[in-house]
Amino acid sequence: MAKTTKADPQFEIEFFEAVYRRCPDYVEVVGLLGGLYTKVGRIADGLKMDRKLVRLEPDNPTAHYNLACSLALCKKRPDALRSLRQAVSLGYDDLDWMQQDPDLELLKNDPEFLQLLRQLKPQS
Repeated sequence: MAKTTKADPQFEIEFFEAVYRRCPDYVEVVGLLGGLYTKVGRIADGLKMDRKLVRLEPDNPTAHYNLACSLALCKKRPDALRSLRQAVSLGYDDLDWMQQDPDLELLKNDPEFLQLLRQLKPQS
């Protein structure tokens, strides 16, 4: 029986950091590093990558959503809401995930966040 191994986030981080040093505008690597940093608790580093990704892809709704998550984790409520509004205006529409995403916990009772959720709810 084959042994399955879990991915080692530190190995992945080191690998993608090496790629990033050679190609700092490699969009996929910037996005992967942002997610990996956040996953291991390096929130400030994740925020830095998410900001860079938004600069590289200003029309990418998921990049803005991820930036909103990083900003919320850093307790930057107004900036997180601004980025989340931008994500929605660019087409981000995963209402279910937005409602349960633990990264957005800081925003869950904010009237502006609740308004964004209502905006995404399908009209019946």
